[in-house]
Amino acid sequence: MMQSHIDFALALPEILLLVMGLAILIADVMSSHPERKTTFVLTLLTLGVLTVVSAIQWSDGVQGKTFHGLYVTDSLSHLLKIASYLSVAATLIYGRVYAQARDMMRGGELYVLTLFALLGQMVMVSSGNLLSIYLGLELMSLALYALIALRRDDAVATEAAMKYFVLGALASGFLLYGMSMVYGATGHLDLTEVAATIQAGQAQQMALVFGVVFLVAGLAFKLGAAPFHMWVPDVYHGSPTAVTLILGAAPKLAAFAITLRLLVDGLHGLAADWQPMLMILAVLSLAVGNLTAIVQSNFKRMLAYSTISHTGFILLGLLSGVVEGKPEAAATAYGASLFYMLTYVLTTLASFGIILLLSRQGFECEQIDDLKGLNRRSPWRAAIILVLMFSLAGLPPMVGFAAKLVVLQAVIDAGHIGLAVVAVLFSLIGAFYYLRVVKVVYFDEPVAEVAASSASAGHRGVMSLNGLLILVLGIVPGGLLALCVQAIQTSLLP
Repeated sequence: MMQSHIDFALALPEILLLVMGLAILIADVMSSHPERKTTFVLTLLTLGVLTVVSAIQWSDGVQGKTFHGLYVTDSLSHLLKIASYLSVAATLIYGRVYAQARDMMRGGELYVLTLFALLGQMVMVSSGNLLSIYLGLELMSLALYALIALRRDDAVATEAAMKYFVLGALASGFLLYGMSMVYGATGHLDLTEVAATIQAGQAQQMALVFGVVFLVAGLAFKLGAAPFHMWVPDVYHGSPTAVTLILGAAPKLAAFAITLRLLVDGLHGLAADWQPMLMILAVLSLAVGNLTAIVQSNFKRMLAYSTISHTGFILLGLLSGVVEGKPEAAATAYGASLFYMLTYVLTTLASFGIILLLSRQGFECEQIDDLKGLNRRSPWRAAIILVLMFSLAGLPPMVGFAAKLVVLQAVIDAGHIGLAVVAVLFSLIGAFYYLRVVKVVYFDEPVAEVAASSASAGHRGVMSLNGLLILVLGIVPGGLLALCVQAIQTSLLP
């Protein structure tokens, strides 16, 4: 692996994004177009260039550490960054018409803040140090706080922003306190040196375990795991739907990345301490998410509680990675968890994208009853919802089935048979509320004739591609799964 104290080429994507973000901000100030077309095109162009740069770096085997270990470039960072670029691009295409209809385009703040949130996510993904993790987290969070409150005259959105800000500050405090405990116990901020100190038995054990407890609590908040899930339904419901999608897709990838970096890269020697914590969080998330989603009548709140239950599955994969006498199990389990996260984000994009597609000026398609008889008005949109609900429920041949299967396989291989049974039972409960949406779309009589919403060709095209990917990856998941396992093997495991 190439080592360098200062190598700007390794951080080329972040440097490009920062320069382009500032350029777009200046271009937007000079633009007088009410729809901010120039800002939109420049933003998508930036995301396209970043995707190409990261793909070239990945194919050329560019990896290493720079900025004295603060920044890491490896296969995992390349994969998660490319996924983040594509999800942000899809999010902005889905949300453009919605944002224009709701007076969220007075300036180009939606695009610029989204880019700076993405920059924070990229820093999180490539962090090799406790300080850079926190720096990236705060950069992302501050941009997201502003995005949620973008509709300044909307009391519900402002309330959601306040809740997210207060609880986000609390979670950041947990993380920072946990990091300070880890630093105090090991004398290092660099994750590699922290891991080496723990391995050598030179760390102060009591302070280290306390630090791990606070770190896991902070990570659970960022992932939306129970019992640190309180913000998820309120913020998802209260935010403008375009912002809910920005919040619910790419940031999940970054939160997953720092979870891997901290627990697997830095604190792997304390797996016996953090595995039981993840076990409790996973079971609580599955229970709270699925049981509470059943009683929801609001589609966005239902998807929010669904997010909590899917976080439970992701945690199941993470806790199954450390098995005595089975070093090969780690790559399979962490790879399965990464695969689940990527496919879940893909499904989330389309789930909130279809809400944006069905909403129009003066009408928010938020209640499940708003979908009644949708098949009669638009068979294509109904088919997309069918694919999404089947995938979220884990029914074949959708990608959600493959994702659940590989995680359950990892859990069973790790010897946690009881956990696998619990996960299957809660998945069966979860299938009820997903299939209820399908029943409403296909079999219920429409309450009133709802006018068709206007959607751009780009929106419809991306939505079709999104739905097709969910189906195709469910039929042939092997390629993406192998990519995930390979990224884990080359990046995190010795």
